[in-house]
Amino acid sequence: MLTQGDLQAIWLTVRLAATVTCILLLIGTPIAWWLARTRTWWKGPIGAIVALPLVLPPSVLGFYLLLAMGPNGPVGRLTGALGLAPLPFTFWGLVVASVFYSMPFMVQPLQTAFEAVGDRPLEVAATLRASPLDAFFTIAVPLAAPGFLTAFILTFAHTVGEFGVVLMIGGNLPGETRVASVAIYDHVEALEYMRAHRLAIVMLIFSFVVLLALYVWRPHSRKGT
Repeated sequence: MLTQGDLQAIWLTVRLAATVTCILLLIGTPIAWWLARTRTWWKGPIGAIVALPLVLPPSVLGFYLLLAMGPNGPVGRLTGALGLAPLPFTFWGLVVASVFYSMPFMVQPLQTAFEAVGDRPLEVAATLRASPLDAFFTIAVPLAAPGFLTAFILTFAHTVGEFGVVLMIGGNLPGETRVASVAIYDHVEALEYMRAHRLAIVMLIFSFVVLLALYVWRPHSRKGT
């Protein structure tokens, strides 16, 4: 059976993944729309920055985020000026770090979906005097719905599986920053292999169910297009 600490780590992991996915849905959608529509030379550098966590070692990203959010970093100075507690080793520090780390998993599927919509539906909407905002919400978003579902699932699942960044930023505080991946690492370090196995099998089943839902759903989305 899972211990109380393991259940606490699972709940914290789910809360972190849900929070990060909702935030990235709000941040990533306009970024993906801009990348899909723009023709400026800034598209290359901005796209590279968004995709950087895909190739950057998590420890490198976590190290620089730790410096930025520390007392002498720009984010740390800002939170200090606002009278807020430092972000490192807190839940919201994990959220900020995870937003950066999981951003490509939200932006790239949405960018591909928006590019697939094309210009023609938006031009037709413009001829019917629809504003750009109306055309986005009534034309682009419904047509890109499969991309939204893919981005949502991938972002949530990727955040659940984070280890390096969350360990660098959050440490290992039970009930505060100790997520499931860190809890498994702790059990292995303590030679508690059976406890590590019980928690790991939960994460394995979850990952399989997420990917199964994605692959089962995809054929239906293609039939609808």
